[in-house]
Amino acid sequence: MAEIEIYTTAWCPYCAAAKALLAKKGVPFREIDAPSGSAARAEAITRSGGRTTVPQVFVDGKPLGGYDDLAALDRAGRLDALLGVG
Repeated sequence: MAEIEIYTTAWCPYCAAAKALLAKKGVPFREIDAPSGSAARAEAITRSGGRTTVPQVFVDGKPLGGYDDLAALDRAGRLDALLGVG
């Protein structure tokens, strides 16, 4: 199974939606609190190639993007393979 990391902030509806989608897939993930101005947010921006929004999802160290990207991959039938499920 893939190693999944997700950078989030409190009270972020897109973060909650991304976590719910990953939970629905039954995959474990590591949540990293990344409030604005924090070292974790700076790390997420660097790792994602400059994306400044949360959530930022990484699978095996590769950036997938935010919730919209995750949902689009799921609708296209490509998310399960990336996550190592199914």
